[in-house]
Amino acid sequence: MRTAFVVLTYNRADAALAVLRALAPQCTPEHRVVVADDGSRAENVQALRDGLPRFACSVQHVWHPDVGFTASRARNLGAATAAAAGADYLVFLDGDCVPNPRFVLHHARLAEAGHFVNGSRVLLSPALTQKVVAGEIDLSQCDTAAWLRLRMAGDVNKLTHLLQWPGAPFRVQPRFRWKGIRSCNFGVAWGDYQRVNGFDETFAGWGHEDADLVLRLHNAGLRRKNGFLGTEVWHLWHREQSRADEGGNRARVTARTESGIIRAERGLAEALHQPDTIVTELNR
Repeated sequence: MRTAFVVLTYNRADAALAVLRALAPQCTPEHRVVVADDGSRAENVQALRDGLPRFACSVQHVWHPDVGFTASRARNLGAATAAAAGADYLVFLDGDCVPNPRFVLHHARLAEAGHFVNGSRVLLSPALTQKVVAGEIDLSQCDTAAWLRLRMAGDVNKLTHLLQWPGAPFRVQPRFRWKGIRSCNFGVAWGDYQRVNGFDETFAGWGHEDADLVLRLHNAGLRRKNGFLGTEVWHLWHREQSRADEGGNRARVTARTESGIIRAERGLAEALHQPDTIVTELNR
């Protein structure tokens, strides 16, 4: 499979660049990287361009105007851009989730049509986050002793990334469940994503658009495959988004659980016709 990494960002170029710096050494010419920008201001876009590390593969930036929290649309545009560049497998990453040094390798081992891969994350403290985005510390170069010191200091919440076991049994869930689903680290074949019409853009504001996607993938016959002990990312600290719409979004997903719904009400197909979308090659 030709994999694309779709990195969501919004007005946080320093964090996105930390993600891209960790991703760049892992990518080969066969990969694709798309920065899915949910309407960042011009100075953030320029900072992203200026700080972009060297990649062996194509890196594209897809941007649409800022009309509020529209992460679903940005991800759909990023996925469509990746597919147009020849990708047939998608790994979604948030622009504050730094991949571990074997992230690309392990996602490749777990990728399988008819399944979606749910990755896991390790939370970082504000102090450690500041050092990472400032380039003062390279997490990929930390050894076990350094991670133990960080854990004892309270700078990370767990050390599961130190245990790499991509061939672990019982990864495929026999039954549907939402617990632990995170679109910040999520793999799915392009054909399967296209079949369910991607993320549903009718979910306004923060929350549960990822749960809705998983529900529809399940209804389409896909099985969940857990990516623990292999696909961990280091989640940079940030202030929480407004959760004013969380209750309404949760209620919508709950109401859909018995509906058998597969396709997003307004999703990937509709995103392709959005005006004012700009796609740029970053590493020419």
